[in-house]
Amino acid sequence: MKTSTVLYEGDIRTVCTHLRSGQVIQTDGPIDNFGKGEAFSPTDLVATALGACMLSIMGIAAKTHDINIDGAKAEVLKVMAENPRRIARIEVDIYMPEIEYSDKQKAILTNAAKTCPVGRSLSQNLEETLTIHWT
Repeated sequence: MKTSTVLYEGDIRTVCTHLRSGQVIQTDGPIDNFGKGEAFSPTDLVATALGACMLSIMGIAAKTHDINIDGAKAEVLKVMAENPRRIARIEVDIYMPEIEYSDKQKAILTNAAKTCPVGRSLSQNLEETLTIHWT
């Protein structure tokens, strides 16, 4: 089964549908590249996917090791480069809930974040910065 469909609506806008769930995401071109900036751009989605993947893999590790990370939040910064236009850097700041984590738990969760599939799929030329704020 296919994963999704992407419909181009015109004016640098798409509608992406996840086929299994029916969930929809719209994208819009960024203001600096012919779009209106009214929704995630495709490159915003890539950067955001990295943060979501890191938290998801941390969640799997947390579940496996009986660690509570409920309420953890990622803030993502995407930096574009020119010639060729591409994502040059993604900075992910993860803010953990106000819980005392042991050094072992911190190591497990940090390793999980650093080994997420999205991060492993991105170009090695892309600079990734991960900062975990343990409160």
